[in-house]
Amino acid sequence: MDAAELSIEGAAPDARYLSEDTRPVPPAQRTWSTRHFALMWTSMSQCIPAYLLASGLIAVGMNWVQALITVALANLLVLIPLLLNSHAGTKYGIGFPVYTRAVFGMRGAHFAGLARGLVACGWFGIQTWIGGQAIYVIVGQLAGRGWTQAGRLGDYPWTQWLCFAVFMLLQLFVVWRGMQALRRFEVFAAPLLTLTFAALLVWMLIRAGGVGPILSQPSKLGWGAEFWAVFPPSLMSMLAFWATMSLNMPDFSRFAKNQRAQGLGQALGLPTAMTWISLVSIAVTSASAVVYGAPIWDPVELAARFDNPVAVILGLLVALLGTMSATIASDVVSPSYVFANAAPRFIGFRTGAVIASVIAVVIQPWRLLADPNIYIYTWLGFYGGLVASVAGVLIAGYWLLARTELHVPDLFRGAGGRYWYRGGWNWRAVLAAVLAAVLSVGGAYSDPGKGPFPVDGLIPFLRPLYDYSTGIGLVAGLVIAVLLAPPNSRKRGLQ
Repeated sequence: MDAAELSIEGAAPDARYLSEDTRPVPPAQRTWSTRHFALMWTSMSQCIPAYLLASGLIAVGMNWVQALITVALANLLVLIPLLLNSHAGTKYGIGFPVYTRAVFGMRGAHFAGLARGLVACGWFGIQTWIGGQAIYVIVGQLAGRGWTQAGRLGDYPWTQWLCFAVFMLLQLFVVWRGMQALRRFEVFAAPLLTLTFAALLVWMLIRAGGVGPILSQPSKLGWGAEFWAVFPPSLMSMLAFWATMSLNMPDFSRFAKNQRAQGLGQALGLPTAMTWISLVSIAVTSASAVVYGAPIWDPVELAARFDNPVAVILGLLVALLGTMSATIASDVVSPSYVFANAAPRFIGFRTGAVIASVIAVVIQPWRLLADPNIYIYTWLGFYGGLVASVAGVLIAGYWLLARTELHVPDLFRGAGGRYWYRGGWNWRAVLAAVLAAVLSVGGAYSDPGKGPFPVDGLIPFLRPLYDYSTGIGLVAGLVIAVLLAPPNSRKRGLQ
């Protein structure tokens, strides 16, 4: 769609809101099919952080049945906001930063964008640190003790910091090639990752003496009060893992051939792939308890214990591929577009990726991965409530108030356009998201010695809600947005 098609009664679109990266994708360039979306989710899901979800549940005391139910249910539930927010991308060819303008306003879109972008930068850092660890172990197998026991810089050898930087640059290289290169990368990665994780599963089952010892392991939590105290926050954390994608999925769905392609592709790809990687993770972690005497929830640490160096290297190389696939698609694309949208005349998609990489380092991801309790209940639980609050407001604005009808030219027009609201901000939408966020994470708490929050919660009377943070954020954002909207808001967002 060129500038002429975006003109409004002869007025050209505002250059502050239009660039090559934010321009709607024309129909001729919408080429992603059902297969592409299914393969994208297959390759993204088979990464080390996704593996850590289910293995982390085993590490905190669940058995294989409890862990699998928790992850599978979460990934069915997260499809709801994911598919609802994907619709606008496919219908209008617009990405997440432009989509948010309709609900939050031309300037208020930066509020929603930063909520997603900063979380993505955190994930970018986490995944890159994990990938750097894998490179560190691979090179250590080849170079020996001189590499693994190099001089320390902070808490880690300088060689591990070097691997972190190298993996960051590898990912930026793929991003630099553009979205179509990413699509080809996902198609290549998906089958290779599936085969490799299947091989890991078979290998560990053989070492453990079959499935019997794994299935017979009891839950440390039982099925009583201890389990039900852990289940809600665990489910919310599993929901939070892909909750970020429920915001920025229009960045991908705008390339879909039609709604059926993106809807069916995602419905087939996400639950299937996440259930598969969870099965592998649960079985392998349980087998590690049989083979090594204690559950090893980190696959990089597990691979480092293999006797055959060739198996270590090949396994970790494919793990690197999976981690790169997930990182680029879910955690580099989003902040890159967000930063490009913030200043389209000065920041492009590629420059946005570089900015994201800097923030990813500043967040210090190595600290977030130090303990499964911090990874699952602090990181996932807290940000899940935040992004779900924004997702709920977007769903309300697009589906319930605008009834899926947007005026695309006005999405690129400043003052005078219908999405300018007041000074470029839809304060009703912002207020709805903030109130929902307070309800969802205001009561954030940590058990003694297991996180940064007070035992009684940041806001004590909201503490019980934090166990349901992602669900509370989504529902509260939707309901509050509808309640705050004036009677004449239909087809005009949340004015």
